[in-house]
Amino acid sequence: GVCLIMQVLTGLFLAMHYTADISSAFSSVAHICRDVQYGWLIRNLHANGASMFFICIYLHIGRGMYYGSYMYKETWNIGVVLLLLVMATAFVG
Repeated sequence: GVCLIMQVLTGLFLAMHYTADISSAFSSVAHICRDVQYGWLIRNLHANGASMFFICIYLHIGRGMYYGSYMYKETWNIGVVLLLLVMATAFVG
């Protein structure tokens, strides 16, 4: 939960300063890193937080496999749906 909350908060902060125009996207990222106070830290937290989020997910899956949670069909189905949703969210951004 903490990884997801951190991703949402840092993503919202970055979105406030990001310009999606094709000619100024790179300069807006440079602006975030150079001019926004602690922008470089927020950007790195967001970038590394995505990897940390998936590490937590895979650890959670491993724990479920170890304790045999896959034997409960409803729990397994909900977990698979959530994994697919998380992967789709990560792909879209």
